[in-house]
Amino acid sequence: MTVLRVAHDVWALARTRVGGAVAVRPVRPVHPDDAVAAAGMAGWRAAEFLAGRAVLRELLSAVAPEAAEAKVRAGAYGKPGLEGFPGIAVSVAHDRDTVTACAARGPAVGVDVQRAPGRLDDAVVRRCLRGRSDWQAVLDALPGPERAREFAWIWTAQEACVKAEGLARGPWTVGVPPGRHTGTWRGLRWRSLRSLSRTPLSCAWKEPS
Repeated sequence: MTVLRVAHDVWALARTRVGGAVAVRPVRPVHPDDAVAAAGMAGWRAAEFLAGRAVLRELLSAVAPEAAEAKVRAGAYGKPGLEGFPGIAVSVAHDRDTVTACAARGPAVGVDVQRAPGRLDDAVVRRCLRGRSDWQAVLDALPGPERAREFAWIWTAQEACVKAEGLARGPWTVGVPPGRHTGTWRGLRWRSLRSLSRTPLSCAWKEPS
């Protein structure tokens, strides 16, 4: 298991899925509470949900073992939290065959993962770049596959921030310039794990006050 160190007291773990299951041996059986939560879901959704929970609990077993068996409860806008452990923030994300989880000792964390899209909608790109013609020029100067991949990096940073904030806010409200590795937004810090992950993956967190 390779846990990605995002920052002091902030960690992430990414796994691939095969046939709906995480392609590693789980560190423990499916948590009874997770099984109950997945019971009423469609098959594909239950597999995705349990894969996310497996990665989250694997990460917690490494960085916060005292919370690895905690019940996960959804708060506002579905943001997960650990029952009995308000000082440990968690987040989970999926995209196709990739599942990732992030945990932090602090009040808030968000994670997002996104494979480069096969086709980019120009209107979506302009919106996410907040109409900045200078940012657009940097992105448009890249060859097609690199342009799509760079957009995915931007999108993951934006999504991680809004998930950490825990509000129903559009990701395009977060300003992320092309090529940037780190930044701040509304009291949050974010980092794109460009040197650690082949798949675009970003985390955002709020440090304890």
